Amino acid sequence: MAENEEEKDTTKKYPAVALYGPCTVKNLREGDTKLWCACGLSKSQPWCDGSHKGTGIKPLKWTVPKAQSLYQICACKYTRDPPYCDATHTNLP
Repeated sequence: MAENEEEKDTTKKYPAVALYGPCTVKNLREGDTKLWCACGLSKSQPWCDGSHKGTGIKPLKWTVPKAQSLYQICACKYTRDPPYCDATHTNLP
């Protein structure tokens, strides 16, 4: 690291694309808390497994709002409405 290790790194961080499409998730209970992987490195997509450590990207704490049979959770990590898929993956290179 630089001479002053306490200096904050302000470099823009970009997540890895875990999947070009959503993860279809079912059987979530209303009020449950999940950590949505925002870095794209988790082996437990779309949820965080701690792989973000050292990347400067932190997971999103998400509380399941209401019981639904299916959720479309973003796996490309570029959604404008995390953790929900908004089809941004269709425009990624």
